[in-house]
Amino acid sequence: MFVKVAVPGPFLSPLDYRIHTEETDRPLATLALDLEPEEQTASKESFLPVVGGRVKVPFRNKSVIGIVMALSDEVEVASEKLKALETVIDETPIFSEQEMALLQWASHYYHEPIGNVVQTALPKRLKEGEMVEVDGVPAWQLTEAGQDAANKISSRATQQKALWHVLQEQDEAVTAENLNRSLSQWRLPMKRFQEQGWVNETEKSCLHAMPVREKTARPGHILNAEQQMAVDAVLATSGFEAFLLEGVTGSGKTEVYLGMIESVIAQGKQVLVLVPEIGLTPQTVKRFEAYLQAPVAVMHSGLNDKERHCAWSLVKTHQVTVLLGTRSAIFTPFANLGLCIMDEEHDLSFKQQDGFRYSARDCLVRRAQLENVPVVLGSATPSLEALHNALSGRYQHLHLKQRAGDAKMPEVQLLDVRGQVEEEGVSQPLKQQVQSHLEAGGQVLLFLNRRGFAPVLMCHDCGWQAACPSCDANMTFHQQVNELRCHHCGYQAKAPHDCPSCGSVSFVKIGQGTERLEAVVREWFPAYKVLRVDRDTTRNKGQMMALTEQASQGQADILIGTQMLAKGHHFPKVTLVGLLDIDQGLFSCDFRAAERMAQLVVQVSGRAGRGERSGQVVIQTHHPEHPLLKVLVQQGYEAFAKEALKERDQADLPPFQYQVLLRAEAVDANAGWTFLNDVKSALNFAKMSMLRSYLSVSEPDDVKAEALQGLEVFGPVSAPMLRRQGRYRYQLLIQGVHRGFLHQWLAQVETHLYTSNQAKKVRWSLDVDPQEMS
Repeated sequence: MFVKVAVPGPFLSPLDYRIHTEETDRPLATLALDLEPEEQTASKESFLPVVGGRVKVPFRNKSVIGIVMALSDEVEVASEKLKALETVIDETPIFSEQEMALLQWASHYYHEPIGNVVQTALPKRLKEGEMVEVDGVPAWQLTEAGQDAANKISSRATQQKALWHVLQEQDEAVTAENLNRSLSQWRLPMKRFQEQGWVNETEKSCLHAMPVREKTARPGHILNAEQQMAVDAVLATSGFEAFLLEGVTGSGKTEVYLGMIESVIAQGKQVLVLVPEIGLTPQTVKRFEAYLQAPVAVMHSGLNDKERHCAWSLVKTHQVTVLLGTRSAIFTPFANLGLCIMDEEHDLSFKQQDGFRYSARDCLVRRAQLENVPVVLGSATPSLEALHNALSGRYQHLHLKQRAGDAKMPEVQLLDVRGQVEEEGVSQPLKQQVQSHLEAGGQVLLFLNRRGFAPVLMCHDCGWQAACPSCDANMTFHQQVNELRCHHCGYQAKAPHDCPSCGSVSFVKIGQGTERLEAVVREWFPAYKVLRVDRDTTRNKGQMMALTEQASQGQADILIGTQMLAKGHHFPKVTLVGLLDIDQGLFSCDFRAAERMAQLVVQVSGRAGRGERSGQVVIQTHHPEHPLLKVLVQQGYEAFAKEALKERDQADLPPFQYQVLLRAEAVDANAGWTFLNDVKSALNFAKMSMLRSYLSVSEPDDVKAEALQGLEVFGPVSAPMLRRQGRYRYQLLIQGVHRGFLHQWLAQVETHLYTSNQAKKVRWSLDVDPQEMS
């Protein structure tokens, strides 16, 4: 009797272990049936491993925790060479059959070792062997004797009096979290009450240890005709179906989600909702809890280990019905999943860019398919992949073409800045527009997707530039802290007093960043309050929520920010949005740059005119005649996306072709290049073998034969930034029109990637469906 265990490490399949039992000659299923219930729970050693449960196994010179992927009566190696399990941790599976299938699919599709996939799916505490059920939190409630104890408390014991009143007002046991909100000194009086027998100490779910969110009245929720049609379309499905909900900014997509969620949880089912960034979760949770009048579990990287473990357990045990999280929440087990939702599906943050490089969007669609439930992908600017699936009929396409309520779409203007005088990147016409909107009582948002004071610090006398010692990039100057920072590797250094090359003290700061823009805007408009929102001003926990709350309540007149301000925020008083520098998206080596630029323009523009007053958007550009830019502004994102899809089709690019990017980096400048050339040779040999094998069949399919012949490998080439963090980086692009053949081809060289001598000299990674070429 053997067990296949997924353990962390570069293993393409689970590792085999023996089950430690004296009855090894009997079938495993029979042995399990022979055990009485009291024998199964007598001790850890009496548990039998279950598929989807955790076990502790010996691995080299240590013990590790893995997930049981399968049970078997036979293995390919001699059984005496196999090690035995050390401990069976879970008596029942922690992942369902469908959830295990998702993990296996992700491992296969992304060519990632199954142990690494499992590690991504588990909270840290479960990876360390803790139980699924989280310890509860203590709570206290007055006994019958305590209810009558008011007259027995001395009038001078003010703290005891205060505690008694708080406990007496509650119908249920009160946790420390609630007591801390009402009283500063309560623990000593509580000890006195316990000694007198006036309180009972009980335990509540870990849900009550979460930060207390203020309860608010349920808001009105009347859907318009478009919104109701979208809700009805999703609720009419009885199983799996994928929907693309394309709604203009401000069309009320969140209200549509809530309408769907309310019906699903009324059926006793649960809902998974994914959002792109941590900064969006607090405001979304607040809206969800206010409408549903029930707690919502949250899962993102900003939580501590205990909070993540608690949320994971609450969802698995069906103590909460809605989980709202970022990318990693996709693998959380549910007791009864009924609906999957992804907001801002186009957002790049849904693609993991290091380690296990999965797409949360694609995993969500696959999970919904495996669970046989509907999935809704929402966005004002759908990715070209999602839009292509909708146009080809794979997804059902739902539209919200009007803003909710009385809000109107903003007027968008292309401002030609060629030949115009600019001050710190702001043209005079835009500056005048800002002045007029401020005087009219409006709020202004200036968007510049570059933080810091200036991208380049240069010596005025000799031309020296502050370059990163580890990257092929200049360091950005941050004036507020007088530091140079590399935004690629994180290197920091104090700005020099004099030039390291010639000794001059004359420096010029070239280019604009949000910090520099903030400084000059404060000089121009001293009577108005300026608020800057970027990574530098939101480093600490809670800062992002505090700043966006100020902005939405109109406590600042001018908002300056990066793309952090573009996603999902509701600023009802913004009447003017100015975009300062979007031209770089029109001319880039990355074929996705124009798509990203268009999405950013639409998302940022969508912050204007969301309230009672109409909005205006001004886009500064040196290329007002660019065809894609003109289509975007004059006809909207959908027309732009269709034109972009035509270009992609003509150029044989995704979503009409499928890609895998193999990256390699090393301190040795030649090691990555040599490794990738070695892999390219292996791929070419594998392709010839596949073609010979396929063409040798009696009646080969000409279409499939052509698809096999169309498999291509490009490179190796240097990465757009050759040297980063002291390592030289190269990449190899693998492409094909048939997804299945592409993955079959890649599978032919998987073992070679792990075992070749060249692979040991580099860091390499596989990126299936890459979203960035950097």
